[in-house]
Amino acid sequence: MKTEMTQQFEQYLGKFKTSASEDVQNKMAQAIEELEASDEGKGLSRGTKAPDFTLPAADGTNVRLYEKLKQGPVIMTFYRGSWCPYCNMELRAYQQIVNEIHEEGAELIAVSPETPDQSLTTQEKHDLEYVVLSDKGNEVAGQFNLVYQLPDYLVDVYKEKGLNVDEHNGDDRWKLPVSATYIIDTDGTIAYEYTKSDYKDRAEPSEVLQELKALRK
Repeated sequence: MKTEMTQQFEQYLGKFKTSASEDVQNKMAQAIEELEASDEGKGLSRGTKAPDFTLPAADGTNVRLYEKLKQGPVIMTFYRGSWCPYCNMELRAYQQIVNEIHEEGAELIAVSPETPDQSLTTQEKHDLEYVVLSDKGNEVAGQFNLVYQLPDYLVDVYKEKGLNVDEHNGDDRWKLPVSATYIIDTDGTIAYEYTKSDYKDRAEPSEVLQELKALRK
């Protein structure tokens, strides 16, 4: 049985395939293939220690990972930005289960390279009741080995479509994190990871919740 998020992904992809030119579709597919073949964005493996970090939250506070871990496990999902429709669908899907995550004694944290103002806009737009962090310059994403450089030909496509990633991120480097989700146990060990070069391939939030419940048993 397909989840609501999967159905939304398929519907959006179907519309994209009928509206986007073959050239644009080919360039996007090429970029994914090149990323998969490269050493970029492979992520940290299960069983390794997550790096500690402190990042600004959308509400203006600073959040330190290992302080959160003192209270319970942390689900951390890296998303590309609010300009990415797949990211928005994923964030909304997590909102639907955030209470269940909290009932397990865990915290949910979403991280993107967008500026704090953009993160606040994202949180307010989707009524997100979990932590949204701004990772300016992809510093933390880099520590998790998730950062990749958008190829110039894809930057041109994004610009043509009005996807101003540089404005959202507050820099002109056009670097992004691959879509990745981790469950980090209270000792800092990565207990679950899902990292994919294809931004359309993401961990299903309900399955992540089940992994969390298994960890808590």
